[in-house]
Amino acid sequence: MIRFVLLLALLSAFPPLSTDMYLPAIPYLEKTWQLPLFIINLTLVFFFITYCCSMLVYGPLSDRFGRKPPLISGLLLFIAASLLCAFSVNIWMLIGARIIQGMGAGAASAISLAMARDRLPSGQRERVLSQISVIMALAPMISPMIGSLLLKFLAWNWIFATQAIMGLIALAGVFKTPETHAGSTGNSLTALLQSYQRVLRNRNLTGLVLCNAIVGLPLFAFIAGSASIYIVGFQLPGISFSFLFGVNALCFMAGSLSCLRFGKKIGTFSMISYGYAGIIIGGIGILFPFINGPLRFTLPMGLITFSIGLSRPPSNNLVLDQVKRDAGTASSVMVFSYFLFGALSMVAVSLDWTDKIFFIGCLAIASGTLSLSLWLMLKKHLHLPAIGEIPVISSK
Repeated sequence: MIRFVLLLALLSAFPPLSTDMYLPAIPYLEKTWQLPLFIINLTLVFFFITYCCSMLVYGPLSDRFGRKPPLISGLLLFIAASLLCAFSVNIWMLIGARIIQGMGAGAASAISLAMARDRLPSGQRERVLSQISVIMALAPMISPMIGSLLLKFLAWNWIFATQAIMGLIALAGVFKTPETHAGSTGNSLTALLQSYQRVLRNRNLTGLVLCNAIVGLPLFAFIAGSASIYIVGFQLPGISFSFLFGVNALCFMAGSLSCLRFGKKIGTFSMISYGYAGIIIGGIGILFPFINGPLRFTLPMGLITFSIGLSRPPSNNLVLDQVKRDAGTASSVMVFSYFLFGALSMVAVSLDWTDKIFFIGCLAIASGTLSLSLWLMLKKHLHLPAIGEIPVISSK
């Protein structure tokens, strides 16, 4: 089971590994290619757009043909595109390669959650999703540091070569993992459309998906704007940026650990409510700082990422609990919405704002308020599944 959890964590971590490792290179490419930040950030935006769109295909395909065939195909595409990124000679070639890389990465996130739904009962699954979130938090913590070290001793191209190696490791793990879903019969196109019809008609599921998508807006704005805020705005060196970026990842891990440690005592509904409220408080802290310097932004942003880490595992699990079939499609819709909203947030923060920190603070207050309001209306119609004693995760 430990191997299965680690594989799910690696597959779920593809987006942060594919973006955060690359963040320290953004100011370098901006200077080297003499291009504005908005153009350079298109490598992030288009990655997430194609990443999101591809998930809408991978999820239903995994319901139809089983989890492994589309997952293996996506990983092979990711590896090839990572190598193409490494050999890019201008921004347009890099953007094109990142588009293909996003298509491949979409398989990992969409299908990993469906695999968890296939193999684990609800009570154990919420605990495993919390464990995965803890492991995933290491990715944005370590990735910028790896990127900074590669920039210091090698070149930016090696960042993408490292991502290709990561894809190969995931591919080996998938080959060694038994299939978790045998697939279904019927016309593939008809089955895909019927699957989406069933999922999108589920009001509880779509409401939860919308909450999840809105709540991630300040996090993605932080990802796209953090290099500019810390390196350009606060005039910090790359290694200091990596450390402060890692602090937020540590806060996300702390939130997931709190979910893992106190989830059964606090309750799923309360954890989600506290998490959404914490995002509002963090946004207020950004707008009205009590100290100066980089920490005036790092500390309240840390509260926001802690709150997302606390609320995301139980909210994800609730989404998966809304379906008895179409787990791949439900997973695709959930992750698609989350990252599509995130891509739009990245576009917004990349505009020529006088104060990006102020913009992120306003975005946090707005997204936290909307999510909490929708959640308070929605939870009246939700019922938690009966959960017995949560099994202990073995090392086998």
